[in-house]
Amino acid sequence: MYNVQLTISTKRKGARIDIHKLVHLNSPESQSNGSISTLDQDEFTYVEHTHSVEVLAGLDELRKSNTFCDVLLCVEGDDFPCHKVVLASFSPYFKAMFTSEMAESQQKEIVLNGVEASTLKLLLDYAYSARIPINKNNVQALLSAANLLEVLPVRDACCRFLERHMDETNCLGIHCFAEAHACENLQKKAKDFTLRKFPDVMKHEEMLSLTQSKFVEFIASDNLHVEKEETVFEAVLLWLNQDLAARSEDFHQILEHVRLPLLSPYYLHDCVASVPAVSTSTQCQKLIEEAKLYNLLPDRRHQTASVRHRPRRSFGISEVVVAVGGEDDKVVLRSVECFDPVNDKWLTLSCLPFAISKHGVVVTGQNILYVAGGEYPDGTASRSLWKYDPIFDQWQEMSAMNVERSELGLAVLDGFIYAIGGWDGLTRLNSVEKYNPCNNTWEFVAPMKISLTSPAVIGHEGHLYVTGGAVLEDGDGIDLVQRFCPLTNVWSDMAHMLIARSGSRACVVNNLIYVIGGWHASTENTNKVEYYDPVKNEWRFCKPMLERRYQPGVAVVDGKIYVSGGEEGWDRYHDTVEYYDPQTDQWLIAGVMQTARSWLCCGTLRLNVDFRIKEVS
Repeated sequence: MYNVQLTISTKRKGARIDIHKLVHLNSPESQSNGSISTLDQDEFTYVEHTHSVEVLAGLDELRKSNTFCDVLLCVEGDDFPCHKVVLASFSPYFKAMFTSEMAESQQKEIVLNGVEASTLKLLLDYAYSARIPINKNNVQALLSAANLLEVLPVRDACCRFLERHMDETNCLGIHCFAEAHACENLQKKAKDFTLRKFPDVMKHEEMLSLTQSKFVEFIASDNLHVEKEETVFEAVLLWLNQDLAARSEDFHQILEHVRLPLLSPYYLHDCVASVPAVSTSTQCQKLIEEAKLYNLLPDRRHQTASVRHRPRRSFGISEVVVAVGGEDDKVVLRSVECFDPVNDKWLTLSCLPFAISKHGVVVTGQNILYVAGGEYPDGTASRSLWKYDPIFDQWQEMSAMNVERSELGLAVLDGFIYAIGGWDGLTRLNSVEKYNPCNNTWEFVAPMKISLTSPAVIGHEGHLYVTGGAVLEDGDGIDLVQRFCPLTNVWSDMAHMLIARSGSRACVVNNLIYVIGGWHASTENTNKVEYYDPVKNEWRFCKPMLERRYQPGVAVVDGKIYVSGGEEGWDRYHDTVEYYDPQTDQWLIAGVMQTARSWLCCGTLRLNVDFRIKEVS
């Protein structure tokens, strides 16, 4: 009665059921509203799919007729008869009230404060029907009441409604409302929306009514999306003039969050220094002086460490292709170089603490690059994990993997890093382990169906894809495609690739998975490229690369695929970088690396190319 399923068995004591009659229960006629799950020849479980709906409907009828109701909720002069057991089942607030030693646990009438009668009626209807209407007129009252009564599904539905109706005119109000009700996800999304659309948001009334602390929270953010710092000062001026008398007194506490050194010197002199609230404030004048010195004495900028000197991420930041390690004519490398396609520049980063090849590289959503596993110059396999922080241009060692892995696949999926297969120095591996950057730990997940080295792997839309790889000593590739679901911890076979490959690389562009280059047959490296459509579960070729490349590095910048290095043939290493534009189906040479390399790995990092990084001359 309570779990909508019934198990019937001929083994139970006293059973007098004809097993032939049980078979008839499995007929289509017997399953119009339910299903049968066979356990063994003598037992099955019957599930009634409409049972919970019918029970709710029955309880609602009892409520409306005031039958068996054992509590009366009183709000704003309205009374609502209910069943305690229903209230306790849908609201932890009521459950705590009725099961604790609170006075209300023994009362027949309970007065609720902080909830409107019309809103409580909607929530009670939801408790008895699992349905609730949400609109612009009731969403705030519903969210507040659902938050108070701990009806989390309704609270979350209200958050989704507000998110869908968010725009430049209301995003700040939604942010403050979400913050007041501890709806952290909605609060963050509203803040992100405001930061992203700031030039439009600043034109509306909501911004002008912000408190000083809340206004500072936005203009101080590195993620504020403006094309120039002058836009930030214009917003500050609008906010100041909304209540000039009250806001002028402590205006320096606002102005210090404008990155005045990054303003045009002419704008600084003509538009900022001339504002009365600035010219009459000693503290503001110090900020103006700092900005002038920044522009007058550029050689001394490094002497003062100030957030006001740092460009916001929305300008001066480039996505770059980072090439890590590898081999150059059998010499294992520790150098790290990167290519800025927008500015056509090659840059050098801090070298790895060690030389490595046959490793894996990923970049997380936090813009941190990780290097895992690989092979040292002496031929031993590594199980180490290192991360690179582009802000400080530094490497840091993290927790090592559980096993040594060279020629592994490495991918990031939903915040976790997965190390797949590889070679431990003795044998090929089918094991897979994942790394949690939050607690710096590794744990095994379900192994692959086969052991392999040099697969091309990628995480996409909640799944991990492992394509190709080598399973025999000759290194020839296979065309197998395996997909791992972290939710079920299960591997599945997908449509095979059009050609067998090992030593290829994978990436995602426009929801298509591209597999590039690799080792096709015993004596053939390939320039062929194919892509996989996860929705259709099918592969197609696109235009081949200009060069054959085995074990290249691959990264995506601005929707284009950059392929670096790799082997043309035995002992012939590429130093070229070519890129593919899916819009035109064309490959072009992008540039030449400092060092020819194969067995390298690449990733895409967001870098301020003028910060701590040296340009290659």
